[in-house]
Amino acid sequence: MARTDGRRPGDLRPVEIIRGYTDSAPGSVLIRAGRTVVLCTACWERGVPAWKQAQGGGWVTAEYDMLPGSTGQRRPRNRSKVDGRTQEIQRLIGRSLRAVVDLDALGENSVLVDCDVLQADGGTRTAGITGAYVAMCDAVRAAIRNRWIARSPIREAVAAVSVGRVRGRSLLDLDYVEDSAADVDMNVVMTASGRFVEVQGTGESSTFTGAEMRSLVSLATRGIRQLLETQQRALRRRVLH
Repeated sequence: MARTDGRRPGDLRPVEIIRGYTDSAPGSVLIRAGRTVVLCTACWERGVPAWKQAQGGGWVTAEYDMLPGSTGQRRPRNRSKVDGRTQEIQRLIGRSLRAVVDLDALGENSVLVDCDVLQADGGTRTAGITGAYVAMCDAVRAAIRNRWIARSPIREAVAAVSVGRVRGRSLLDLDYVEDSAADVDMNVVMTASGRFVEVQGTGESSTFTGAEMRSLVSLATRGIRQLLETQQRALRRRVLH
């Protein structure tokens, strides 16, 4: 049975990665995954947080937020306090990026990544990770051009996707309607070498077996392989500014 948007169970939503989306940040990527749209920017900063100074090496961190008009009902801005969901997601994005970076090779420098959701239709955190990696690559390329570092500290690529069990079927890359109806949902973050950074699985209205978990992770792995290829195609394209 086809899904509401016509996809088969193992199909990703159409994915587009546009580099150089804004002029100011050295890394600027707009990623579209179906109707989900996230702007990912990566900035370079000399120095590291105070707590990191005595440890040597650099730092990579991320912030995440959803713009007020990104969903059907206006979402208030996180001005005075970051809510728990936002905090969880930005920590996940930061962990995912650090997993593929040699912090010692970064020197005492920081890469600061911002993921701003312009439109949300499910999978905002996974789209954020996939786009943030490309933005980070461009920020590092700019640092090498400017001779702030001698070589890239990025060891390999990383990408992420959601999977879930919806009405007895395993589905890849859930949109909002599917995610809302999921009995089980899972976010999977994996590197190009096939190593997992994170597997977040939750039984929303049902438990799941080990076999079902392995099946979902396998489905996510196939999807992430496609996303890694999309990232590499985007990074091979020339950016005119």
